[in-house]
Amino acid sequence: MLFKPVTFAADKLINQCGLLNFFRSGNMSSLLSTPKQIKAHHQGIANVLAFALMPLSGFATDIYIPSLPSMSAEMGVTSIQVQLTLTLFLISYGITQLFIGSVLDSFGRYNISLICLVIFAAASIVIASTHSIYVIYLMRIVHGITVGGVVVSKRAYFIDLFTGAKLKNYLSLFSIIWSTGPIVAPFIGGYLQTGFGWKSNFYFLAGFAIVLAVLELIFSGESLQTFSTFNVKKIAGVYSKMIKTTTFTLALIMVGLSYSMVMIYNMTGPFIIEHTLHLSPVIAGYSSLILGVAWMTGGIIGKSTIDRPFFKKAAVNLTLQLVFVIAMIISINYRADLYTLIFFAFIIQVGAGNTFNNFFTYCLSRFPQNAGIASGLSGGVNYVIVSILSYGIVALLPARDEHHLGYSYFVLIILSVIVMLILKTKKEVLTDNA
Repeated sequence: MLFKPVTFAADKLINQCGLLNFFRSGNMSSLLSTPKQIKAHHQGIANVLAFALMPLSGFATDIYIPSLPSMSAEMGVTSIQVQLTLTLFLISYGITQLFIGSVLDSFGRYNISLICLVIFAAASIVIASTHSIYVIYLMRIVHGITVGGVVVSKRAYFIDLFTGAKLKNYLSLFSIIWSTGPIVAPFIGGYLQTGFGWKSNFYFLAGFAIVLAVLELIFSGESLQTFSTFNVKKIAGVYSKMIKTTTFTLALIMVGLSYSMVMIYNMTGPFIIEHTLHLSPVIAGYSSLILGVAWMTGGIIGKSTIDRPFFKKAAVNLTLQLVFVIAMIISINYRADLYTLIFFAFIIQVGAGNTFNNFFTYCLSRFPQNAGIASGLSGGVNYVIVSILSYGIVALLPARDEHHLGYSYFVLIILSVIVMLILKTKKEVLTDNA
């Protein structure tokens, strides 16, 4: 019964988007020859929908976090094999963002985003219908590619339509809005796991994507005003210019290090809570919700201090993180339970959210003339860094106990301090609005 409404909605959306014309003609220009424009009285709703789609990456990773131990047990695979489903998503999501920006700058945002939503929903249903970990791996790669198309297009949407103080305000809201995914998703996922099993998480994702796609079809439209020529040599030059801007590249590394702190917990926390502390998936879900609030709190602090000296606030933030991670490692020898785990992880992830907000805002606003490429490169490099670091650290320090989580945080914070010291030596002054 779940297949019929999704299939019907997918067919309708694909026909509306003109995807069939694309396949018949064999070129992408036919797909976007007459892009749908946003109606003036729908602009506010279109803005809300753009913000609503930004947490999609968080939902795609966090909703089934409480289900990781159950997936491992039901499918007869190891914890590291199940954790690889997160890593594959992050890698494909990151790599997609590296190149999708140039496609969006040349062919528009709207239709590509709609098509990606439909494919994402179909992949979610396939995951919920299979018992093969390898099919799940493939579909998670599809998830990463399609979510990359959606999220980059919606970040570029605001840069297309707004300038000045209004744009700066919207950009600083990105990490705050994004954090609703890590807050809400594991909370929902914990209850879905307890009531219906791990597959229900992916049926939920399919429904979520289709509902938003239908609303996009009704209320939204194309935001890109000037379409760039798809010239590989020119595009490569833009990428080269961005990467060669040292402060931009180092800022991207800071973004990746800060988000790796979140992903490390996501990959290890449920196993520590459910296997070591012997608590339920609902408790794991609530714990992830609390740490999602920590990330959002850090983002709010970053937004509220947006006019403060950049390096000074970053230095204070990193110092506090370092102090608390050392305290976490020491305290485990005297007391190790759910409360100490969440307390220290909460403080550290507030700092991570603050770092992410400040540096991601800088990266997005650094090259406004190439908004799609800058948005894609910022997100892509971030997730490539996160996927490599998080999986590597978890492989070296498995999800065994709070000690390993503390050491993982410590490694990431020390790397952040080193990057900040290098940034301090550069002549360019970083600001939140470039």
